[in-house]
Amino acid sequence: GGEPHRAASRSATCSAAHHVPGEQPLASPPDASAFRPEEGRPLRGCDRSPVLRGTGCHLKDFGDLSFTPVPKDDLYNNLIVNPRSVGLANQELAEVVSKAVSGGYSCVTVGGDHSLAIGTISGHARHCPDLCVIWVDAHADINTPLTTSSGNLHGQPVSFLLRELQEEVPQLPGFSWIKPCISSPSIVYIGLRDVDPAEHFILKNYDIQYFSMRDIDRLGIQKVMEQTFDLLIGKRQRPIHLSFDIDAFDPTLAPATGTPVVGGLTYREGIYITEEIHNTGLLSALDLVEVNPWVAASEEEAKATAVLAVDVIASSFGQTREGEGTLSMTNFLLTR
Repeated sequence: GGEPHRAASRSATCSAAHHVPGEQPLASPPDASAFRPEEGRPLRGCDRSPVLRGTGCHLKDFGDLSFTPVPKDDLYNNLIVNPRSVGLANQELAEVVSKAVSGGYSCVTVGGDHSLAIGTISGHARHCPDLCVIWVDAHADINTPLTTSSGNLHGQPVSFLLRELQEEVPQLPGFSWIKPCISSPSIVYIGLRDVDPAEHFILKNYDIQYFSMRDIDRLGIQKVMEQTFDLLIGKRQRPIHLSFDIDAFDPTLAPATGTPVVGGLTYREGIYITEEIHNTGLLSALDLVEVNPWVAASEEEAKATAVLAVDVIASSFGQTREGEGTLSMTNFLLTR
């Protein structure tokens, strides 16, 4: 019973604004239209949304966002790449996410690299300042502009969001709009296995909770999720922002991604995470990032990664493995 769940979706499209030389561009999965109603149809109604059909959701599609690159977007500190373009794109993204959440929707953002979480979490926090974040990723993405060795902003988004790091993060051009919006007890990482020394120091120094792949091996995914919920929603219920990087999965399952790391989540572990988050009834926003067909070695690799991404989204909104009311995402994508 009760009101059907409402979900808003959006894709961050391939765009020069977020294309950082030497790294992947923002890119939607192949057949990105699988995530949207057909052109010309009403935007509401899961019967027209292959991803969320059968999960009881009403869908409103906010469409693809495209970003205009900032001319002469010079390096910051001779290192940080495209700061103005990334900052401006995230500012625009934050506005749309805020609009979706304030409209009563659970907001789904499909990227794109993980720098987009600066915008999605900032926008989400404007309407839900007490939110908590579950960050599923092989990487901690918590370098600061002063600790990064690559200069890539997709390895730094959490540092701009954490209040405790406010004094450690310099003001980048294009980033003046950002206000840190989460505290360290409000984020938990799952799936870490490639963490830089400076990131490890930050995690330990600020007592940021994480479950590495070793922890998952040791505890099992059920206990990891129980402990995650105890940390984040044990004392009080609050909105959950799930920021899910497809490279959290093992590269044998998700090969079409820019920074694959061996030894990742199994299919069963990854989908258990999203099923359990759905079961809380508290999921308020979802990022699905780093699906990049351009780096796939074959069409099969691109499709396999996209299919996995669809399953992550669908299971976050109620698709189950028991079979009742489920949709074959695989058949849809492969025959489209």
